Amino acid sequence: MTATTPKPTTVPDFCEGIQYFGEAWPDFETHGKTPAIAEGSKAIASPSDPTGVYQTLLYADALRYLMLQVTGSKASGHPGGFASQAEAYAALVMLGYKNILTEVGHHAPGFYSAVFLDRSLEDMEIFTVQQMRDRFREMHGLLGHLSGCIPGLLNPAGPLGQGQHFAMAAALLHPDTLFPFTLGDGGMGEPYPVSSIAHFNTAYPNVTNFLPVLVWNGYSQEHHSMVSTKTNEEMIAYWKGNGFAEVILVDAKDFDDKNQPGDYIDSSAFSLEKRLEFTKAVLENVDKAAKSALGGKLTIFIIKQLKGAGVHARGSKSHNLYPKDTLDSPQIMNALKERALPVEGWELVRKNCERAGGGPASKTVVTEFEYPLAELGQLPLEEYAVGGDPKVATTAMGALIAHVGQKDPHFLITNADGNAASGINNINQALKIIHPTTDDIYFQGPKGQVYEPLSEDACAGMAAGLALMGARTVWCSYESFAINGVPIWQTVTQAMAELRHLTPSTITLFTAGALEQGRNGWTHQRPEIEAYFAAMMRNGNVFALFPPDANSIQVCYDWALTTKNKGITITASKSPLPIRTTFEQTRQGLQDGAVVLEEVAGDKTVVFAVVGDMPLIPVFEAAAALEAEGIGVRIVSVINPRRLYRPQDTGWDTCSEADGGFLDDAGFEKLFGGDALIGVTGGASLMLEPIMLRSQVKRDTFAWRRGETASSAAQVMGFNGITAEILTKRAIELVH
Repeated sequence: MTATTPKPTTVPDFCEGIQYFGEAWPDFETHGKTPAIAEGSKAIASPSDPTGVYQTLLYADALRYLMLQVTGSKASGHPGGFASQAEAYAALVMLGYKNILTEVGHHAPGFYSAVFLDRSLEDMEIFTVQQMRDRFREMHGLLGHLSGCIPGLLNPAGPLGQGQHFAMAAALLHPDTLFPFTLGDGGMGEPYPVSSIAHFNTAYPNVTNFLPVLVWNGYSQEHHSMVSTKTNEEMIAYWKGNGFAEVILVDAKDFDDKNQPGDYIDSSAFSLEKRLEFTKAVLENVDKAAKSALGGKLTIFIIKQLKGAGVHARGSKSHNLYPKDTLDSPQIMNALKERALPVEGWELVRKNCERAGGGPASKTVVTEFEYPLAELGQLPLEEYAVGGDPKVATTAMGALIAHVGQKDPHFLITNADGNAASGINNINQALKIIHPTTDDIYFQGPKGQVYEPLSEDACAGMAAGLALMGARTVWCSYESFAINGVPIWQTVTQAMAELRHLTPSTITLFTAGALEQGRNGWTHQRPEIEAYFAAMMRNGNVFALFPPDANSIQVCYDWALTTKNKGITITASKSPLPIRTTFEQTRQGLQDGAVVLEEVAGDKTVVFAVVGDMPLIPVFEAAAALEAEGIGVRIVSVINPRRLYRPQDTGWDTCSEADGGFLDDAGFEKLFGGDALIGVTGGASLMLEPIMLRSQVKRDTFAWRRGETASSAAQVMGFNGITAEILTKRAIELVH
């Protein structure tokens, strides 16, 4: 293809792959001679400086051009949303703010363009636009949505309604740094962003150094956004009504000199004079918003501009490219020519991007550095006598969590239903619930390390977000309700599998399982979530742990604290249960995947592979009945089922901080070899998959089917066919 002007002979190497170069803008000789960000500076001198304004607009158009060049090269990707706020993003960078996050995965092409321009992508061996084109939406390249592996980008983004968690977590850990995050008016419709910000602001009223940047462009993916009918006054009132002290809105319509119809306007259609006026307003108001957020006010910046401004289409039609939208199609060619910059413009933009914020994002943003962690020393493990008095496992773990929090001031535990309800009120007593009202009866006050919003998403989001940012956390939930927080936890574990640096594993404690929730009925009996985690174990960096007692849970948590870049779930009861293992047995179980609790010789041997603590009760009863029949029994507690897969079953070798520990065939035979195998779990049968895949003997599975109101755990298990009588009968059938 030919360029709009003859291609200059001295094109910088990084511009290889740019198809069109344009004429120099008017007044380029005045405002384009030297970079607006001076050498040794991190930002432009003033948001009102005409040269700074001029070069900010140049940068915004460079972002638009690159997005379209790169997405067009694959006829795939999402340019429209980011395009409608390119001036706001450019303003943030030109003002020196590079710790920018997003909740909009569809903004990925814009973010990639930004980290290309500041040379961050050179860490991925991407030096030219052509290389960026080649590796966009390709394996080991630039994923269609932000992930954990892209240099200079702070957070993954896929499902809507998650970005604020990362921004708030980062703000909590880095109080002097601004963390803007882009929020779409489609994502604004998710139930989570506003409520989670409101709880955070109540808990941490002085932590306001995160800045939502609402991209109000009137459209979502396939139609008008649900807030498109609001007036500016109504939008401002909405955010003020949700606790924002400062709501700053810049509307492109106020600068329109082309009489565009409708409430949402494309600033790229303005005269250059009006484009610069609009950019100046964005710069000045972003500067005001940033200083407000850093100065202690909960602030939001809103840019109102038509979706797709400056790219190939407008409205929802600009949201993504289709197979017809190739670099040879007229709509893409025309849009690229319209946005084409002169070579001198590209050189200027790159120099500003390199200098902004003190250097490339890959060398300056907070996630490029390992967060310093406090020394914990030895955890105060307390080993109970096997066969002694029953103990509550969660309470035993609570004592260790309290120790971690007392040693590590950045540690946080989150819980929607309340720690007291999970048998870990000892954590509240030691660490205190964060609440503006001081009340010693409830162990609460303004300073604390227990975060309790009534939203599993907010709990999981804060705990997982902090872990991704480098801090230690625990997310505690009732097993039955955790599903509402799992999407962001899954996002973080996947990102951790890709990270280029170390971060503490994200650890959970799931309590009050279905078997303990009899009187509450099926609404509180949803252990199907274990199937979710069983599927995630195949990632290779997810470990679902099932300690059988109060001794085991302590060793499980102690081990989890030593791991990096993993997702570790610990599931345990809050009821007093028998002590069946020593510390050493669990250490062995964590390594091998399981541990033998009891073995009785007989003519034939039935192996019970048991996931969980309460299901051991009917299994031990069945073992006694089988022994009386002369049948041998081996009871195996499955503590760490991920170890029981075969190496080829999981993606462990693709993970950062890869853990390739799997039980070999000889070890598996020693644990599970016999004449018959019965898998038993009070949760989802999928958690037994690693064992059932490898076993070669006659076998069967007893697992959760559905919930019902019951007076006891035994009655719930009976309803699901998990009783000593049924297990005994089936064992006899299998060996005869």
